[in-house]
Amino acid sequence: MKTFYSFSLLALAASLMAATACKKLPPSKPASQWTAQEASGAAVYKNYCARCHYPNNTYDLHGPGLQALYKQKYMPSGAPANDERITTIILHGRGMMPATQITDEQLADLLAYLKTL
Repeated sequence: MKTFYSFSLLALAASLMAATACKKLPPSKPASQWTAQEASGAAVYKNYCARCHYPNNTYDLHGPGLQALYKQKYMPSGAPANDERITTIILHGRGMMPATQITDEQLADLLAYLKTL
């Protein structure tokens, strides 16, 4: 009975992981449709974020991929995906992610870009 129970839990965990991994995320907004602010934010992303985060998938580089970051209720860390929490992480860092020194305008542009992902 114990072996069956352990196997059942393992099978359930595997199926949940497969369902999560196969979850199709909404596509990113095409660059041809970006506003000027979103395009500026893409440049900020390239300069400060791209070396650690993929923009168009959820695979880890040095940090989690950010596709559909704002299109989900929670970030990969489990924190809410909202401007307040994302701003805090960008400006103050979290875990291995260092704080990012950017201007208020760069931050606003970056947040606009992240919403296109």
